Amino acid sequence: MKRYALLVLTLIFTSIFTSCSLDDDTNFIGTEIIPIESVEIPEYFVFGERYEILITYNRPSTCYQFYNFYYDINENERVVAIINSVYSDNSCVEEEESVTVTLNFETRANETYLFKFYQGVDEEGEDIYYLVEVPVLAERPTSTSTQLD
Repeated sequence: MKRYALLVLTLIFTSIFTSCSLDDDTNFIGTEIIPIESVEIPEYFVFGERYEILITYNRPSTCYQFYNFYYDINENERVVAIINSVYSDNSCVEEEESVTVTLNFETRANETYLFKFYQGVDEEGEDIYYLVEVPVLAERPTSTSTQLD
């Protein structure tokens, strides 16, 4: 619940201190956390290497634009959510669209990482997360192939 409160405060802060318009007919309304639909993440990380994690979400309309990631670090645990800027525009198309964004990640620890990808809230108002544990290897494994005669 503490994380949800931090998430809400982050959104309020972002909404207050961010104002822009796409053009004269578009007005910035604020930001919104969008649930993550799917994630493409490696089965393992190699210590010190960088990775692109592909995150897909459904954008409710063309008035929603990717703004940033909510990214909370607690030791080797990472909470990740998608933040969209929301605009008021008469030309918005109210059609859901699948959008994929890239989260760049660098391994800086030798322990397994636990990623918690935000997927919305349940009936009781509790946050729902897609959990992924990714082990960290000291070096990239070498493949050994065996030839049959």
